[in-house]
Amino acid sequence: MRLEPRFAPIAVELAALGRRAYDHGWVQATSGNFSAVLREEPLRLAITPSGRDKGALAPEEMLEIDAGGRVLTGSGRPSAETALHLAVVRGVKAKAVAHTHSIWSTLVSNAHAAARGVRIEGYEMLKGLAGIARHDHSEWLPIFENTQDWQQAAPDVERQLAEQPGHGFLIRGHGLYTWGRDVAEASRHLEALEFLLEAVGRRLDARSDRWQP
Repeated sequence: MRLEPRFAPIAVELAALGRRAYDHGWVQATSGNFSAVLREEPLRLAITPSGRDKGALAPEEMLEIDAGGRVLTGSGRPSAETALHLAVVRGVKAKAVAHTHSIWSTLVSNAHAAARGVRIEGYEMLKGLAGIARHDHSEWLPIFENTQDWQQAAPDVERQLAEQPGHGFLIRGHGLYTWGRDVAEASRHLEALEFLLEAVGRRLDARSDRWQP
């Protein structure tokens, strides 16, 4: 399939991001999804199709969806979490969204679920997040309960993000969402936050006798 000129560069970037995330072990077994804004008005997103190996995804497989999550271009179907991608785009004015199912994001989200979030501070890697210039920054990642009906739950996520944008959030027992002003920034945030979550998770693991996820 020949990609339209406006679609092709973003489709290539999303496919490359999928491969990088897969190589890190963050999107195993067809998990995870990635999207980017093609047009703001009317809203159009390029998004990875559901049920595909993100490490082997070709640019030609990307879908184009509208503000309601309906497929406009492409033959696959979008993720059941498409509503969350749209909520992030609207809530924080993101231009690209990345979602992974890494081991550490899953474990940390379970361990801190009772607090409804995890605070990360004191790490140099925090400076990998946009607008952060100090290692002593305190980053709060909200934790939302998992659900099979994101169409219903996404508006609450959107409201909370609009009030306190931050750089990402976790879904309990599920994984990480982060975003950026373009695919490159979303990719950088993903790498920084996955590093930070592993650092937090390894500290918990070292105290496993006192940790009940």
